[in-house]
Amino acid sequence: MVNPEIEKRKTFAIISHPDAGKTTLTEKFLLFGGAINTAGAVKRNKANQSNTSDFMEIEKQRGISVATSVMGFEYKGKRINILDTPGHKDFAEDTYRTLSAVDSVILVVDSVKGVEEQTEKLMEVCRMRNTPVIVFINKMDREGKDSFDLLDEIESKLAISVCPLSWPIGQGHTFKGVYNIYDNQLNLFEPDKSKVTEPVIKVNDLSDELLKEFLQPKELGKLKDDLELTDGIYGQLDKEMYLEGLLAPVFFGSAINNFGIRELLDTFIDVAPSPRSREAEQRVVLANDKAFTGFVFKIHANLDPNHRDRIAFLRICSGKFERNKFFYHTRLNKKLKFSNPMDFMANEKSLVEEAWPGDVVGLYDSGNFKIGDTLTEGEQLQFKGIPSFSPEIFKEVENRDPLKTKQLEKGIQQLTEEGVAQLFIQQPGNRKIIGTVGELQFEVISFRLEHEYGAKCGFRMLTFKRSSWITAKDKKNLQEIMQRRAANIGYDKEGNPVFLADNDWALNLAKRDFPEVEFHKTSEFS
Repeated sequence: MVNPEIEKRKTFAIISHPDAGKTTLTEKFLLFGGAINTAGAVKRNKANQSNTSDFMEIEKQRGISVATSVMGFEYKGKRINILDTPGHKDFAEDTYRTLSAVDSVILVVDSVKGVEEQTEKLMEVCRMRNTPVIVFINKMDREGKDSFDLLDEIESKLAISVCPLSWPIGQGHTFKGVYNIYDNQLNLFEPDKSKVTEPVIKVNDLSDELLKEFLQPKELGKLKDDLELTDGIYGQLDKEMYLEGLLAPVFFGSAINNFGIRELLDTFIDVAPSPRSREAEQRVVLANDKAFTGFVFKIHANLDPNHRDRIAFLRICSGKFERNKFFYHTRLNKKLKFSNPMDFMANEKSLVEEAWPGDVVGLYDSGNFKIGDTLTEGEQLQFKGIPSFSPEIFKEVENRDPLKTKQLEKGIQQLTEEGVAQLFIQQPGNRKIIGTVGELQFEVISFRLEHEYGAKCGFRMLTFKRSSWITAKDKKNLQEIMQRRAANIGYDKEGNPVFLADNDWALNLAKRDFPEVEFHKTSEFS
């Protein structure tokens, strides 16, 4: 029998290129869900919270999200869990990991700029897991690309079929509203950034006489032509294809003006999947399994600079999580209990007594957790699907204060366990190499090492540009490459060998010289 607690949960991430309107859309969902009263509260609370950490200082100074936020609210009998992700490309890996903890995704596309580079990268990660995707084309109140051109661009650049469920009437200064194909409703556009009322005209179909009262003959004619064309090209929504990650429903609107949000949210809770089964190395874990399981997909340190706390974000996969109950930490082979697990409801943290599959719980951590750790009721399990990706920038850590060596070691270990960057150790000499996706992460590491651990360091640029995890069926072949190419070998935090190369040519040369060795782009190669 299906557990109603599981069925009512919808856990998803909002992803986009920076500035496409992702944080605004998150905020408007909370507004529609009644979780906040006024637009702007999400951003304002970020600045006003008393527990804002030094790390958050960087967010405030730069006006970008660098940490994933977790927010929940109730809407029409459903429990919605939103994982808002950093849009900035330098923090892409945090976003990739967050995508491992959700059951579906809403992808925001800017109607003016179309599909951008970061959007394509994020979509590749959704592809790896066949995550269902809904597309929201934002900023329709601005002059932008033609709607059909945008749909073509999404299909070709993101390699996914689309099916529009609402259609815009005009764009920019001529933007009149959207026609909701899914529900046969006309929604008229009235710019309003703070209220959630939308004038909705329910019609039987496009031949309804009522439409003539609100649209000019020319507008109505174009709408009919457009919808005839969309029906011919895209047809009806195939829910199964959407759930398999092959087809994306598309909505149009303007998040800043609260427009087009309600249709998106209502359709989302109707079609989006509830918590699904998850692959562990040992077996597939069903959401309906009685026994509790969950995995850590994010660690956030020093949310309160007065206390050296770290919060591990745990995604529950099966069973029921309960406060003060002992759970088994499979990597450490020990039992832990949590007296203060946190629930996140729209920026308010509260104590959670119990939680169900799909929920995300914050666990205070004194250093027990790494990203990817699994908790169970005793079963030896390890969840798959939280890979590390190949970084693009590599720098060696230089200690600027030898008296603080211990603090530096501890800081680098904790920050890399938290997932801010990747750490590779090279021998001889225990050289520490930090690998990141972007330059901004080095700024964050340096800032946090100084302010949280009292350690100062510099970074020396290295020539490496590529990293590949290496494996071989025969250990002799692995030993051979590690001996002959010792200057290119580092070890990740799990002790796995990684081949570091200066460019694609050098990497391809190594592949040619060592044909028995397999080179992997991510750390998940089992």
